[in-house]
Amino acid sequence: MKSTTMCVLVVMLVGSIMGKLSPPERSYKILMLLPVSSRSHRNVFMPLAEALADRGHKIVMLTNQPKSSKHPNIEDNTHDLPYFKDENINFFENRKSPSGAFQLFETSLPTLARELYKIPLVKDLYERRKEFDVIVIDQLFNEVVYPFLHEIPFITLSTSGMEARQSSVLGNVLNPAYVPNFLEDYPRPMSLWHRLYNTFVHIGFPLYWRKWSVVPLIQKEISAQFPELPLLLDLERNVSLALLNSHFSIITPLPLLPSQVEVGAMHCRPAKPLPQELESWITGAGSSGVIYFSLGSVARSTTMPVQYRDLFIQAFRRLPQRVIWKYEEELEDVPDNVMISKWLPQQDVLAHNNVKVFITHGGLLSMQEAIYHATPLLALPLYGDQPRNSMFIKNSGLGDFLIWEELTVDIIVGALTKILIDPKFSRRYKENMLKMSEQLRDQPVPPTELAVFWTEYVIRHKGAPQLRSPAAQLSWVEFLMLDVIFLFHLAMIVLLFILRRIVRIITAKIFGRDRKMKKKYD
Repeated sequence: MKSTTMCVLVVMLVGSIMGKLSPPERSYKILMLLPVSSRSHRNVFMPLAEALADRGHKIVMLTNQPKSSKHPNIEDNTHDLPYFKDENINFFENRKSPSGAFQLFETSLPTLARELYKIPLVKDLYERRKEFDVIVIDQLFNEVVYPFLHEIPFITLSTSGMEARQSSVLGNVLNPAYVPNFLEDYPRPMSLWHRLYNTFVHIGFPLYWRKWSVVPLIQKEISAQFPELPLLLDLERNVSLALLNSHFSIITPLPLLPSQVEVGAMHCRPAKPLPQELESWITGAGSSGVIYFSLGSVARSTTMPVQYRDLFIQAFRRLPQRVIWKYEEELEDVPDNVMISKWLPQQDVLAHNNVKVFITHGGLLSMQEAIYHATPLLALPLYGDQPRNSMFIKNSGLGDFLIWEELTVDIIVGALTKILIDPKFSRRYKENMLKMSEQLRDQPVPPTELAVFWTEYVIRHKGAPQLRSPAAQLSWVEFLMLDVIFLFHLAMIVLLFILRRIVRIITAKIFGRDRKMKKKYD
């Protein structure tokens, strides 16, 4: 028995050293739910889905995006409801009314919860949910699928990286004295004002989302359909594992629980050869290099207001560099140094040595790809976590960021010139990028392989309850020890009261005796 155990351990050790996982004990059935997602969220899920499928597991996916996987072991389904489709969202319009995005969640998520389970495909998956060994859900905005999680082991994949609300659910409450919120980042150490505002967001947004507005509205719709189910937030607390699209080398280093595993940049990969036309365009730029401009997969360039589009056209006309601009339609009056394309192999472009700067919307995946391929950044954040990512880019010396409402031709040209040729900054930006890229790549196993291991681990260990922190089951009064602090203060008050009484009694005895002696001698 001992020799068998030793052999197994040796095989596992050799496998880990070689960076290869041992074959799975059997083929697992895994359900992935991301009915509220964007293409970028799906891009985080697909490397994990395909890696699991390559190991012989059967993957069933439910998304709101068009089917894309051709893997024989992946069943790719879309629910076809119109909510949260990328093509229906104009983030430039949302910038005019930031509260509009919250109103969208308040109206669309409850409606989605009401309609989702009426779809035959979704209803069938729900009824068959216990056939699956584990469920993996998109952590952000997907409370509508929590009914699936009842009495089933489940994993969350946090496509936006570390998120304070989810971390608290796991029992790891993040300290706002140094952990930025999901909207903004700040220079370290944080000032008093930054810590005050950061604390307000850390506390205020979860209360708004979970207790006051969004989740209660979803709960009402779910309870009407599944009255026997526990509350959604109670179901959430049974999470086995959180896979985080983050890495300590490219965020603020944070304390993690065993149930929190960083698998950031799973989607990043070495470069592939570029199409010949694109390769010729980039190399033909010579020593001046190339600027790559893309607003990602969600914020389409065609939604950019005309005044901003014209500013960029004028700015590019003044630059000696060539520009590759991801733009979904034909553009008129484009200067000769600008190439327009509806789609581009972004990672292959960023990896090219002659691509000098990436103009980005500041999305997390784009930032990770730029760091992985060591390309300095000029960010133009639009929404969500993009302002935080853009502040991180500037604070870390990886590039700079601009504000849309402040743009002029001179500001655009000046910012690009600073990154490209200013001797005070350009070399520092590139060196910082190379250093951070090296740190991100320096991992004992690839992040996808790590995610696969922990997914199978949860299945092998029937939900892996040993990973869960006892803190997750505590109330806020117990976690913050408010009851202990109250009793301690109460004990101190009682003690002080008793001491005061003793002192008064002793004083009365002493001074009372002195007065009696004085009267006697008088």
